[in-house]
Amino acid sequence: MRPEILNPFYSSISNLKGIGSRYFTLVSNLCGGSNVFDLLAHLPYNIIDRRYTCPIKDIETGKIWTGIVRIDKHLEPKSKKQPYQVICTDVSGEIVLNFFKYYKDSLKKQLPVGSLKTISGKTEWFNGHLQMSHPDYISEPSNFNRLNTLEPVYPLTNGVTNKMMLSLSAQALEKIPDFAEWLDSSFVNKNHFPTFKQALLAAHRPQKLEDLSPHSPMRTRLSYDELLSNQLALSIARSKHKKRAGRSIHGSGFLRQKLIQNLGFDLTEAQERVLSEIYQDQEAPFQALRLIQGDVGCGKTVVAMLAMLNAVECGYQTCLMAPTEILAKQHMETLSAWAEKLDIKVELLTGKIKGKKRSEILERLALGQIDILIGTHALFTEDVRFKDLAFIVVDEQHRFGVKQRLELAAKAFKPDIIVMTATPIPRTLVLTRFGDMNYSKIDELPKNRKPSDTRVIPLNKLPEVIKALQRQIALGAQAYWVCPLVDESEKSDLAAAIERFESLKKFFGQQVGLVHGQMKEKEKDAVMEQFHKGEIKILVATTVIEVGVNVKQASIMIIERAERFGLSQLHQLRGRIKRAEHNSTCLLIYGYPLSAVAKERLQIMKNSEDGFLIAEKDLELRGGGEVLGTKQSGFELFKFANLEFHKDLLYTAHKDAEMILSLDPNLRSKRGEALRILLYLFKQDDALRTYLAG
Repeated sequence: MRPEILNPFYSSISNLKGIGSRYFTLVSNLCGGSNVFDLLAHLPYNIIDRRYTCPIKDIETGKIWTGIVRIDKHLEPKSKKQPYQVICTDVSGEIVLNFFKYYKDSLKKQLPVGSLKTISGKTEWFNGHLQMSHPDYISEPSNFNRLNTLEPVYPLTNGVTNKMMLSLSAQALEKIPDFAEWLDSSFVNKNHFPTFKQALLAAHRPQKLEDLSPHSPMRTRLSYDELLSNQLALSIARSKHKKRAGRSIHGSGFLRQKLIQNLGFDLTEAQERVLSEIYQDQEAPFQALRLIQGDVGCGKTVVAMLAMLNAVECGYQTCLMAPTEILAKQHMETLSAWAEKLDIKVELLTGKIKGKKRSEILERLALGQIDILIGTHALFTEDVRFKDLAFIVVDEQHRFGVKQRLELAAKAFKPDIIVMTATPIPRTLVLTRFGDMNYSKIDELPKNRKPSDTRVIPLNKLPEVIKALQRQIALGAQAYWVCPLVDESEKSDLAAAIERFESLKKFFGQQVGLVHGQMKEKEKDAVMEQFHKGEIKILVATTVIEVGVNVKQASIMIIERAERFGLSQLHQLRGRIKRAEHNSTCLLIYGYPLSAVAKERLQIMKNSEDGFLIAEKDLELRGGGEVLGTKQSGFELFKFANLEFHKDLLYTAHKDAEMILSLDPNLRSKRGEALRILLYLFKQDDALRTYLAG
């Protein structure tokens, strides 16, 4: 149960004064949640200095001025284009208040002639008069000291004003309890950290622009607390999983040796190292959960096959789950060719396989007559039952949720799981998104992989590109032509692809094919098959070219309006042509105007083939959500922390979490009890339940 001390934080913002049902929805959407802590995690991004005050005659134009004035008279406009004016004075001079949108009766009631008022707003000279249009504040003189200060400015949305946010946050700040310190005292002293409560109060009451910096003491403190809660939750999940009883998989090595002898190539040192880590996991009497990360073409598939063979040697069944039918079929093609030499049974199961054939596969699977089952989401269905599933491989992990992984694991008895991705993931994202898993990286490409010749070409050189493409096609080459992201609308992307397809047909006739996201799977598969067989020489596509699709003769990748793509996506697309021993060419065609960030992205692609370096750069330029393809900028995982600035904090939090659990695995010490509060504070109790549910 949530500790009682947190109840004020988790009370609804609907209990705050000045928020009705309409504003409740607007503010909740703005803050990403509807409780008091969500509101307090929505920090100001700027400050307005309202401390400037002086006699009216000394006001410097253009400044925000706060002062007490007397209301002398109201002047109604002679035409609709003119403002309603209120003449105000002090002992030194006169200032005119302008109102372009107004209710006359309301203004007369708010600003009665002869009354004293505190006003604050931007001043300007116009037609020889000092003026203030639509004052930010009109209040009683007694409120002068409250207004004559620094005012935080919050990120807003339509319908929510800064005044409203100031009022709501002021009420919310009163609800902050005093917490026991959950950070190590020497670490707090070394970094000159305030307490959590002091940090939150100061973050909402900045005194200078430097206080808004992500490196300010209060924001650094809040970010570290959030990162520590994340790393602690994931470390607990990882340590719990490590202790979860599994079964020892330790095969004879006969099948693996036979496969290695028949591969026709040597394994890289990186592949050998990662296999050793997987074999150790399998042999241990606990359930394994490991992320295997490797750049395009590094040989993850053969690593997965050898790991599966270790289980098959023990008489167990294994399965490989792929995110798309095309990729599942490709895995089937590769693995079945290897399996044929080993006399083991590999089968494919997708949603399209129905009727008698499906029934036969399911029957053989239940009887243990299938050693390796390859499939898509179809593997989740209830009628898919294994005789003895012991080892699971999930390809392109980030396309599946934790829930889906657990659903598949439920079909097995204490299974070991490895998840693979060809998307290079920066270390920060590995720690924050996949921190519940052990981690291996295949950071070496086979010796026969030749680098792509990547060129950056302006759009006005398109006629020359087409002529060069004609020459290469005549020599037997095949090419991908990826069409630009027009906007977030798939229809707009499709229109661009169809237009390019039609224009290329004028030069290449029936040698051009088209695939896009709105095609039926059967139609898409048919075009891909034609391209695979070489019947089509140029494949025009939107961004639906599947991860991992392998067409060995495709040695040219043309990406139109490449400046609109992220680095990781460009790298993934370029990887489609790096699967053969022949030379490959990637043309990045850009349009004008080219922003500084887009120019930097294209230069990085031209100069580097290192997927991990590219991923780190992509993270710096675009944010974590985009790197993983979630179309959200920044790290939506965090409210306070920004990993563009707080990488070092994350690494420290990772080490701190591991040390905490090694010394106090059940969080029973004085600090441990405080850390339990921290986990609940940042809602990591929900994350723990999800991870521990499997």
